[in-house]
Amino acid sequence: MLTDLKSALAALDAQEPFLLLGLRETQWLDAKGGPYQLAYPRSVEELAKDVAAFANGGGGLIVIGIATRPERDEEVLDHIVEVDPAAVNLDQIRKLIRQWITPAPRGVRVGWSGGDGERVAFISIPEQAVDTLFVVPPPVGKHGSPRTDTVAVPMRDGDGTHWLPRTEIQQLLSAGVRASGMPTAKALTELVRRAVSEAGPDGGLRVGQGLPDREREMRAAYGQMAGQGIGRPAGEAWARGAAACQDLHHERDGEPGWVLCLEAGRPAVAVAAPVWQAIVEAGWRAPGPDPLAAIGFPRPHDDTGVPWVIAADARSVDVDGGSWGAGRLMCSGRGVWRWQPLPRFSVNQGRSARNWTAEQTPALRLRAVVNLPWAGAGTLEISRPQRALLESRLPYSAVAEAVTILSRRRGTELPAARWERGPFSNSARSASYACTIAGPDGGAALKALVMFSLPTTMEPTVVACSDVLIENPRAWAAALSPGWETRLGFDEVQAVLLAAWETAAELLPGLVGDPAGTSWAAPPSTELRMTCEQPAGNGVLPSLDTLIDLEPLGTNDEGTKSLLAVTVTAAPAMERAVRRSLLREALVHMAPEFGYVDAEADLL
Repeated sequence: MLTDLKSALAALDAQEPFLLLGLRETQWLDAKGGPYQLAYPRSVEELAKDVAAFANGGGGLIVIGIATRPERDEEVLDHIVEVDPAAVNLDQIRKLIRQWITPAPRGVRVGWSGGDGERVAFISIPEQAVDTLFVVPPPVGKHGSPRTDTVAVPMRDGDGTHWLPRTEIQQLLSAGVRASGMPTAKALTELVRRAVSEAGPDGGLRVGQGLPDREREMRAAYGQMAGQGIGRPAGEAWARGAAACQDLHHERDGEPGWVLCLEAGRPAVAVAAPVWQAIVEAGWRAPGPDPLAAIGFPRPHDDTGVPWVIAADARSVDVDGGSWGAGRLMCSGRGVWRWQPLPRFSVNQGRSARNWTAEQTPALRLRAVVNLPWAGAGTLEISRPQRALLESRLPYSAVAEAVTILSRRRGTELPAARWERGPFSNSARSASYACTIAGPDGGAALKALVMFSLPTTMEPTVVACSDVLIENPRAWAAALSPGWETRLGFDEVQAVLLAAWETAAELLPGLVGDPAGTSWAAPPSTELRMTCEQPAGNGVLPSLDTLIDLEPLGTNDEGTKSLLAVTVTAAPAMERAVRRSLLREALVHMAPEFGYVDAEADLL
């Protein structure tokens, strides 16, 4: 159930605008049955009025392409009237918002949601600084540039937008005069004097204006970017965390503008406005009001210390400095930007590491758990056709092949071909399948399992898992040709972990469709684990080296271990060769954390 601005945005980000149907227009929601007709002045004025009203009212959402119906003196979102993409110019909307609203509201998103037959456009206006008032030129209904000598103040009131009355504007001005402590005439004179003195040589804004402590630094960076299309300021400078930013025009009319961005200790960068918008939108799904606090800011590929430019035709941008860590935005051939983390490793294990282990005590578990924090995943379900497709593919999956090869290398063909539902829950929001290789007595010798779950109140992210269990080494040995040892080589462990990782990261997410178009609400990660879970007669867990040849890791001065684990933060989908290389790097990172200080990649 959608109840607020954040949940409505999550539905749009999940490409499910139909979930907004039935909502009422409110303080934060306005629906338009058709696009703004921006060839006509009155529509341009209406656009500016609507956006500025939400900026003055704590933020809001304008959805274009949903018709309403009256119900008890309220407007209820009734049905989708598909919007033709050719009828809506998103870049023109962004430009008009910057041109007609003073100051330009920060973080405004303009985008599309939904597929064929249910496509809508939307304008999202986040909550703005509490001490800022947004004004627009008063409506005149005529062509031409917006007037700069008069202003009007639009306000959102319930489900409607109105102009702030003249008496209330007078009261605001009077309050400002009183706060200055000067007589009215002197206060107005001082206001004019400051406005003139702060204006640049062309009568406009100065570079750095609004951040006096950073102004000299910003002007120096701006000067070093001369000749690269950087125009005059389009608004005052603003701070975002430790960064100082300012919107700039392009030196040629009609070209996308720029955002000048300076962070302490980093070279300044001018980012083309469409690319900056993509950076902001990539972090918008993270918790909290500031997407840049999650996604970070652009980083140069080389550390020359020279100011640089990211042009509008850029196809990749490295970012860092946010809570998500280092990442890269890539633009697809269809013009869709998506953030992915740059690979990194740790030994921190999340809450999902031990999922699906209850009432199991295998001698050895080799596990890959993939955490997929997709935005809008709360609305996903596992369909019957997708479940049937998974069931047809499991016998030919990477993990099935890896389990089969373990016995094949020991001279016996024990294929992992028969998969059954269980032992855990199967529903519209979860899946669980197992393949059991039995010993001669019918008891389990080896098992392969896959599990998948959509978010719950206890687990807020999508989790995919693939396990290979050696349930009973003696039963496995009895099923093999005589004379074969069941202790795994470290190369076999790597092959199994690689297959489990690939299965969890690429096969299981297909249960809910194509994950390629989803956006992240946090960085995805994979947890790789090797654990002994079957206690000996004395109740103590045996060490891993009784079941795995750990010699390639070297000696361990800290004693034997019953658990080894490492977490890889990286994009889930990748080429197998890339995954194999990352696996080796991850194991080398893991080894010294568990006392194997001599481990090196060329020994694995």
